[in-house]
Amino acid sequence: MQIDNWNTKTYQEFINYLIGIKDDKYRDFNSRICRTKYKMLGIRLPMLRNIAKKITKTDYLSFLKYVKNDYYEEVIISGFVIASIKDENLFFKHFNEYIKKIDDWSISDSVCNSLVILKTNNQKYFPYFKELALQEGEFISRVGLVTILNFYVQEEYIEEIFIILNSISSDKYYINMAEAWLVCELYIKDSKRTLKYLKNNKLNTFTHNKAISKIKDSYRVSREEKEILNKLKR
Repeated sequence: MQIDNWNTKTYQEFINYLIGIKDDKYRDFNSRICRTKYKMLGIRLPMLRNIAKKITKTDYLSFLKYVKNDYYEEVIISGFVIASIKDENLFFKHFNEYIKKIDDWSISDSVCNSLVILKTNNQKYFPYFKELALQEGEFISRVGLVTILNFYVQEEYIEEIFIILNSISSDKYYINMAEAWLVCELYIKDSKRTLKYLKNNKLNTFTHNKAISKIKDSYRVSREEKEILNKLKR
């Protein structure tokens, strides 16, 4: 696919290209683990990243104007394009709108670990992602949590992340799973402080136990630590 100028015609050519490279077997597999409302073609993630990378070398802002959000892959590609934006104002303009489209863990997690703007000087943006994490919307909150997991599991943020986790009272599955995953990564980063947190936290029972389970699944945790963690299950 080589498109330099985006308009109604070339965007349809782009969609036709995606349809032409679809993999029905992969679509059937992926549709079993992704619960999205978008139509799925069946294109693997590395290929979607590569397509998005090529689009970013074109007039990608024009590309974003034509996105129809009909296909799951189309939504992910546009997310990767937005994730590549380095200009702060442009990034947040598009990202704020984009996250409203997210309806599945695979979309949020793929895009949120690709945010170029956070690879340098990410301290400035922590309050924004903290605010997202505290939202009631299942995938808005997950966007915040997964972004924190990918870019902010650092010594200076650990105590504030514990406060964020304690402030979430949701029982929504994809929020709770993101919380558990985040606690696991916090434990790997600082086992002493995270163990103290696990002994006294406001996580619901499912999230608390799932976090312990995820930590125990890690090869980076000793057998002795796992025995201690096992005793903390509710």
